[in-house]
Amino acid sequence: MERVRNIAVLVGSLRKESINRKVALGLQRLAPDSLSLEIVEIGDLPLYNQDYDADSPAAYTAFRDRIQAADGVLFVTPEHNRSVPAALKNAIDIGSRPYGKSVWNGKLGAVISASPSMVGGFGASQIVRQSLACLNIACMPNPETYLGQADKLFDPAGSLKETGEALLHSFISSYAHWVQRF
Repeated sequence: MERVRNIAVLVGSLRKESINRKVALGLQRLAPDSLSLEIVEIGDLPLYNQDYDADSPAAYTAFRDRIQAADGVLFVTPEHNRSVPAALKNAIDIGSRPYGKSVWNGKLGAVISASPSMVGGFGASQIVRQSLACLNIACMPNPETYLGQADKLFDPAGSLKETGEALLHSFISSYAHWVQRF
């Protein structure tokens, strides 16, 4: 019997009606029994400041503890000006500090990006992947998933349409298989 892997999900968009939050919720619903996905909120984290390394705010400690307890991390991100949203970059930085005590080390990761644009968040995804390599997160190499025109994957009520469900199912199934190999 396969061991259930606990996966933290970080959503880069803080917007109430975020497409990326809808993607994360869809992934939660479609995840196989071998994965337990939990969204870890990042919107209330104070901006990273190295002065906090000696005496971390409670929000930093709670965040780091949740990531440390996870077997892996899914990064679900939009693209802001061809880069990573500030909130997601802040969370990545907080988890990497203090120096030598990164909670990311050895985690099993994956990145999925979604945008109403045709490009689908390619730039943000590549920048997140670059940070993950630096932090020793084993990032699933394929399928690279950039959901262009992602707003069209949902009906007016916010539910996944058949095409959207198929895309997310393919991604999360691939991630589950990849994680189980480790």
